[in-house]
Amino acid sequence: QGLLELSGIPYVGCGVLAGAVSMDKLYTKQIVKQLGIRQAEYVPVLYDELDDMAEVTARVEAKLSYPVFVKPSNAGSSCGVTKVHAREELAAALMCAAEFDRKILVEETIVGRELECAVLGGCKPEASGVGEIIAADEFYSFDAKYKNENSTAKIPADLDEDQTEKIKKLAIKAFKAVDARGLSRVDFFVDRISKNIYLNEINTMPGFTTISMYPQLFEKCGIPYSELIDKLINLALEELDA
Repeated sequence: QGLLELSGIPYVGCGVLAGAVSMDKLYTKQIVKQLGIRQAEYVPVLYDELDDMAEVTARVEAKLSYPVFVKPSNAGSSCGVTKVHAREELAAALMCAAEFDRKILVEETIVGRELECAVLGGCKPEASGVGEIIAADEFYSFDAKYKNENSTAKIPADLDEDQTEKIKKLAIKAFKAVDARGLSRVDFFVDRISKNIYLNEINTMPGFTTISMYPQLFEKCGIPYSELIDKLINLALEELDA
């Protein structure tokens, strides 16, 4: 994005700031926290701290209960993500995440549904309906996303109108908070018991094939694939002229 802006070339999607902070899960959490949006509890761990694994383990266990998720702060497609069920698995999971980034997140497990909402626009963004990921695995891992044909998406998700509207409003709120523009897919969890909504992450360059969640969500809103592409290109041109 920075190179394109310096070159005066219009491009589709978020700018440097939104792309950077949304790619970094730790910084996304810090920004979202200021908005009062509920998110999973977490413990940040730096690569240099892994020399004292006992101290890191104690810090994690003081705040979180197993199972927990261990993930690199900067990575995509669930690469380097491990679900840890007991203390004995924690060290290996931390070292796995450290192969992808020097910043690591250890998060509480939210037992619930995985929901996604697409956002489109500039200063006045609009949100799509809400879709649900049905993972064919214990969680939506890399293999579950790309190798297991039993993982499916349900559009629209089976939610009441109040929950759907809450998620759409939260998606737009998060989109604006990171100074996003163009497109983003905002991912949530909904606790199966409490029904509380948790923001998971903001994906500023979501998959965009005809079978990807982002275009499918807007297709259900009456914006076909080709029209969606036109809208995004026009937004990019407007940004250049601004």
